[in-house]
Formats: sequence, structure tokens, C-alpha cells
Amino acid sequence: MTGLWPVILAIRLVRNRKPKIVKLGIVSDTHGFFDPRLVEVLEGVEAILHGGDVGSPAVLDGLRQIAAVYAVQGNVDSPTLGLPLSFTRRLDGVQIEMQHILPAPQSQLEEWGRDSAPAKAQAARRDIFLQSFNPTTRVVIFGHSHAPCLAVIGGRLFFNPGSAGKRRFSLPRCCGLLEISSRRVRATIKPLERYNGELPVGVQLDPE
Repeated sequence: MTGLWPVILAIRLVRNRKPKIVKLGIVSDTHGFFDPRLVEVLEGVEAILHGGDVGSPAVLDGLRQIAAVYAVQGNVDSPTLGLPLSFTRRLDGVQIEMQHILPAPQSQLEEWGRDSAPAKAQAARRDIFLQSFNPTTRVVIFGHSHAPCLAVIGGRLFFNPGSAGKRRFSLPRCCGLLEISSRRVRATIKPLERYNGELPVGVQLDPE
């Protein structure tokens, strides 16, 4: 019986072991403004992905005080920031792509996300859009609209965290969190100030 104890102990340890969670901060459209509230909202993230329109090196410096930063160039960013136009990285089995402006308007993405069986013409447009990304990509991060978006299309998550810059019109000021665990993905929008409107509901993608 004594010889079984190491096996029993190993089984218990495996059962009690919590799955590793990779936690990422998602930010976009700061336009030169670093909100100090990001320090609290993004506490504990392993890295921050910035979807473009950074605005100034000071924003990147502020974010680097929280975690490592990966950013892409937005349409108002100066080439002197030295940012790439796109970014691709695989994290814990999940491939992520990031670019500032996607080849379809956000309103179209939201419509495709709501309609699982669009008309033939719309389905063809959707399929062409999806083919513009790597087949293994599961998460696409983008920005530009300043409006948060969580849309699942063709098994991929399209994630715009909204603008973390200064308020523009009646749009919310917010950022996002992306949690990856055993190839499971959970995305949420985090407001940076009080907002009376509705924000996108959190989305989870299960392992393929």
C-alpha cells in the first residue's frame, strides 16, 4: 500500500492544480493621453497589446511601467514611433493578430457576429474578409472606431477595446482584458470612467 501513496499524491496534485491563465491588457486609441487609471485596471497582466493611434512615446513609456508593450501603428501615428503596421504572436496555443484598421467597417463585423446565417452575398463578403487573416488566428485585435466591440465571426474573436484616450463625443472610455487558459479565450471590456450606456458583454471562445 505504501508504494501507492506517491501515485495517489500525484493524482491529487494534478486535480488541485489550477490551470495557467495568461492575462493580457488590450488598449487602443490613446492619442497621446496616458490615463493613470490604467495602472489599476491592468494590474497583473503579463503584457499589453496596443491597437494603434498611440499618439506619443510617453504613452508607451507609461504602459511599460505596467507590463511589456506590443503596439501597432495607427493612421495618426508618426513613423518615428517605429511601430509595425501589424503584429502576430502565439500565446499559450492561441494565435493573435493585431492591426489598427480592418478591411471591413466595424458595423459590418457586428452584423456578421449577430447573424450566423447571412444572405448569400453577405456570406461571400464575410468569407473573403475572414480569408484576409491567417487560418490559425483565433483573436484579432483592432481599433480606430473608438467604440468597443466583441464579435465572434467564423470561430474568431474580433476585439476592439475602444478608446483609452480623452473622451470623444458620447463614446465610452475603456480598455480590455484578454485571458487565455488551455486555449480557452475570455475577453472583457473594462470602463475607465463611469458610463451610463451599454458596453459589449464578455465573450468566451472554447478550445477548438
